[in-house]
Amino acid sequence: MTDLLEIIASAFIVIGGLFALLGSLGLFRFPDLLTRLHGPSKASTLGIGGLLLGAMIVSGGSLREILIALFIVLTAPVSALCIARAARARAGSSDIS
Repeated sequence: MTDLLEIIASAFIVIGGLFALLGSLGLFRFPDLLTRLHGPSKASTLGIGGLLLGAMIVSGGSLREILIALFIVLTAPVSALCIARAARARAGSSDIS
């Protein structure tokens, strides 16, 4: 692997780690459940994406990393939506769609 690819992969891994860290801090710092959803569902998804891009560059884009990225992209928004709807229903709102 060339030095340029190693630098690019390292940059993706560091940036992905920073996004995951920021998502975790958002989960810790925000005051209520609905605002806490933004940390893990947005920033952590970007963080995992950056880590996986770095891993794909290093390993040559194996099927395992592609399937993990697809699974994360499909399940993170759905789980956040389910948690938000459950919180809204628990709060007594009757207009859940």
